Amino acid sequence: MKSVLNRTKICLIVGTLSQGGAERQLFYMLRTLREQGNMPTVLCLTRGEFWEQRIRDLGIQIIWVGQHESRFSRLLKIISEVRRLTPDILQSSHFYTNLYAVFTGFLTGIPSIGAMRNDCISEWQEMGRIMGKLSLKAPRLIAGNSLGGIRTAISLGVDERRLFFLPNVVDASAFPVSSKISRQPVTIVAAGRLVEQKRMDRFINIIALLRERTHGAVKGLIIGDGPLRGDLEQQAKRLGLTEEALEFRGLVADMPGVYRDSDIFVLTSDWEGTPNVVLEAMASGLPVVSTNVGGVSDIIEHGKSGFFADANDEGQILDLLWRLIENPILRESIAQHARSEVENRFALHLLASYLESLYTSALR
Repeated sequence: MKSVLNRTKICLIVGTLSQGGAERQLFYMLRTLREQGNMPTVLCLTRGEFWEQRIRDLGIQIIWVGQHESRFSRLLKIISEVRRLTPDILQSSHFYTNLYAVFTGFLTGIPSIGAMRNDCISEWQEMGRIMGKLSLKAPRLIAGNSLGGIRTAISLGVDERRLFFLPNVVDASAFPVSSKISRQPVTIVAAGRLVEQKRMDRFINIIALLRERTHGAVKGLIIGDGPLRGDLEQQAKRLGLTEEALEFRGLVADMPGVYRDSDIFVLTSDWEGTPNVVLEAMASGLPVVSTNVGGVSDIIEHGKSGFFADANDEGQILDLLWRLIENPILRESIAQHARSEVENRFALHLLASYLESLYTSALR
C-alpha cells in the first residue's frame, strides 16, 4: 500500500545549503524521502554551497531561483518553476522563505508548509516587525523543530492546530562512541558559527577560568567560522590562552572525529531551536553542558543525560563543567544515558513517520 511519502510530489523552497544545522536536517529529510520512493525537488536561493553536491548525489534536482536580489523577482521565478513542476505540497525549509511558499501556494492552489527552525522570537526579530509577523502567521501549517519555539508561537497568537512538531533527528550510526574515561588533558569542545547568537566569548571565558582552576589540565576547542573569529581570537590572546590551551579549528567536515577526540561538549548560545550539535555530541557519547535555550530541556534530562544552566549564569556552567572534569565516572554515566536517549527519541529512522504525519496534515 502506498503511503503519503511515496505518492506525493514535494517541492522544497530553500534559503541556503550552507554547512548549518537546518541544512543537515534538510539533507536527512531529502534522504528519507528518497528511501521512501519519493522524488522531491529543491528550489534554492543560493548555489555552490556545502550540501548541494551531497543532495544531487541522492538523485534530487536542485533549481537555482536566486538569480535576482529582488524578492519580487525571486518570487516570480519560484512561481514559474512551481507551475512547471506541479507538486502536491510546497515546503519552506527556513523561516525567511516562508512567504515565498505562502504566496506561491496561494497563487497556484498548492498546500504549503512553513518552517520555524529556531526559538521563534529571534527569527521574528531578524525578519523585522512586519515581515516577521507575516512569516509566522501567514502559513496555514508550520513545522517547528523546538517545543519551546512552538510554545512561544502559541503565546504570540498562533493557533496551536497550525503548528506541527518536527523534531531534529541524528544518524547515530555516523557517530560512534569511544571510551574517554582516562584521557588527559580533558578536551572541551564547542561548535557553531562564530556569530553573536552562539556566545563563543562566554565559552572562551569559561575555558580561561577552568585552566586556572585545573592548572592547565583542560583544553578548549572551537569548531566553526564566522564574522566574529578575529574578535574571539583577540579575546583568547588577552586572556593568555595559547593555541595549546584553546584551538580555533575552523570548519570541519569530520565532526565524528572531533567528538571522538573530545571529552565534554558545551553549548553557550543565547538562543536556539533544537541544536543539532547537542544531538550529535550525545550520540557520540559526550556529556553535554548547555545553556537552557530553545528545545535543550526537551532533549536533555538534567543530571542524567546531560546538564543545562541559565544562559546568564556563567558560574553555574563553570561549576557543572568542573563537576564533570573531576568525576570521570560521572562523565561515562552521563555519556551512556545520552546515547540511549538519542537512539530512543531522535534516531534518523523515526523521521519517516514524522514526515508522513506532517504531509497528511498539509493535505487535509
